Amino acid sequence: MAGKVAEERGLPKGTTAQDASGLQDRLFSSETDNSLYFTYSGQPNTLEVRDLNYQVDLASQVPWFEHLAQFKMPWTSPSHRNSCELGIQNLSFKVRSGQMLAIIGSSGCGRASLLDVITSRGHGGKIKSGQIWINGQPSSPQLVRKCVAHVRQHDQLLPNLTVRETLAFIAQMRLPRTFSQAQRDKRVEDVIAELRLRQCADTRVGNTYVRGVSGGERRRVSIGVQLLWNPGILILDEPTSGLDSFTAHNLVKTLSRLAKGNRLVLISLHQPRSDIFRLFDLVLLMTSGTPIYLGAAQHMVQYFTAIGYPCPRYSNPADFYVDLTSIDRRSREREVATREKAQSLAALFLEKVRDLDDFLWKAETKDLDEDTCVESLTPLDTNCLPSPTKMPGAVQQFTTLIRRQISNDFRDLPTLLIHGAEACLMSLTIGFLYFGHGSIQLSFMDTAALLFMIGALIPFNVILDVISKCYSERAMLYYELEDGLYTTSPYFFAKILGELPEHCAYIIIYGMPTYWLANLRPGLQPFLLHFLLVWLVVFCCRIMALATAALLPTFHMASFLSNALYNSCYLTGGFMINLSSLWTVPAWISKVSFLRWCFEGLMKIQFSGRNFKTLLGNFTIAVSGDKILSAMELNSYPLYAIYLIVIGLSGGFMVLYYVSLRFIKQKPSQDW
Repeated sequence: MAGKVAEERGLPKGTTAQDASGLQDRLFSSETDNSLYFTYSGQPNTLEVRDLNYQVDLASQVPWFEHLAQFKMPWTSPSHRNSCELGIQNLSFKVRSGQMLAIIGSSGCGRASLLDVITSRGHGGKIKSGQIWINGQPSSPQLVRKCVAHVRQHDQLLPNLTVRETLAFIAQMRLPRTFSQAQRDKRVEDVIAELRLRQCADTRVGNTYVRGVSGGERRRVSIGVQLLWNPGILILDEPTSGLDSFTAHNLVKTLSRLAKGNRLVLISLHQPRSDIFRLFDLVLLMTSGTPIYLGAAQHMVQYFTAIGYPCPRYSNPADFYVDLTSIDRRSREREVATREKAQSLAALFLEKVRDLDDFLWKAETKDLDEDTCVESLTPLDTNCLPSPTKMPGAVQQFTTLIRRQISNDFRDLPTLLIHGAEACLMSLTIGFLYFGHGSIQLSFMDTAALLFMIGALIPFNVILDVISKCYSERAMLYYELEDGLYTTSPYFFAKILGELPEHCAYIIIYGMPTYWLANLRPGLQPFLLHFLLVWLVVFCCRIMALATAALLPTFHMASFLSNALYNSCYLTGGFMINLSSLWTVPAWISKVSFLRWCFEGLMKIQFSGRNFKTLLGNFTIAVSGDKILSAMELNSYPLYAIYLIVIGLSGGFMVLYYVSLRFIKQKPSQDW
């Protein structure tokens, strides 16, 4: 019989079913090495869900700024009764180490809600009844962070680092202090070997815009980031999303191998293809938040056949039974009929497993296949030290973060060249506009316009660049803070100080040519004072952009607020209108306008202690620069005080930036 089946599949005569299965594995997978490079050496883990009922508040998932877009007040929302629905109903199961549980079902079946509850990251939801138990203890965010690794659906990695560098930086922050550098390096190499990433270990990770590793390899890197600290429970949200079938099969086979290494693996999938379905140990089929089947994947067809729904020949069981339990919303009649069928199937399943301890449906012993035993894998290396409590401190987190940021930024050569070319072009354009006067002194108004332009043009270009970079990294920041990879303070200082090399180079390229081409006040001291003030003002503007990016949830809102603040500073800077002519509100704004203090400081550097000659009819009159500054209300403070004021404004924006990072969750825009 086995030989006949093999012949029907086009295999050589005499091939047994077991040989056919092995040949099929070789055909569908490029991973011929099934060995484990390290396993989880801690105590076996258990994940238990008991009578879980989870309610989702749909209104709370609508961001407040979308209410504004619909001309509604942010605090107004539909009634609580109308906006809430049960995301999970009457769900119970128990999974142990060494098993891989796959959660499948159609869209809206409750997969995402279940993962949110298990990982203690329920957004806009509430547990009505039931509990989650991890290793015999009630689940808590602290326990989840200690035992559970969560791989999100979307990869959030720095694109300009290589695979090995990405894992090495995470190892510095995630592994305990007691690990030596040799142990950290070995753990990184073990993860690279385990996830079959040797061939691309020195290739950039890349993203949509930067060419790097393939999508499947990038997903493996995301898994490796979580696998580095050797967790006992690994949870993955749609790990095969966006991958081709061959890559998806290899990825799930890797996860199956990880489960064999004494780990508990839980993944959510939509509709896996048949060869992926065969890799699962357990399957949870859900619809409308209710379990329809929970048991061994190899017994799923047998269960549904017994209740009158056999899987057609040559059909994928996952496809057939997901379609069978989906809610058809094309018409009211179809929706009611399919919902009633799903509810009856759910009630039937609950009745069958009501008295079982782990709520897993089990086939009768006489019906079990002889070749359904799980292949045992012999680990090559089980050198996994227990996780001590002492994790890397704030100083080590800071040094690792700043090295990671500088490495990523300076690998992005196209962006650096564009920024350098932009600064150089603007500097030369302004400089040549005022070039050619030789020893002839520029008029007062021309010099004042030049100084205001120097202080006002570059900060405006910096704003959008800083905000766009922040939002490109925002999702990664949110996930890393949520996982406890580091705290807010190390990231805060690393972000500010890590951008200083690029900031300094930018100001040097912009400031030096303009100063000498425009023939401003000669001498080293005036040049250094001029350069330092421009440096401080652009730095202040950069910190303002960071603060607004951390304060507001979307790029458009942050850029709008930053431009509004910048324009307010621009209009009250003292050049567009005399400061003495401002009425009360703009006069107060001018006191905190960094462009006003920049303009006043640059004017004092150029005009203090100098006489300017001006033509009045046929007469040439020498006018003191100090009197001109006094007439423009730009001589009210000494020069050192202006530097202190700009530093104080920068400090105020730094405090706002830190508070925003500390108390506002930096969610990516799609999660608000």
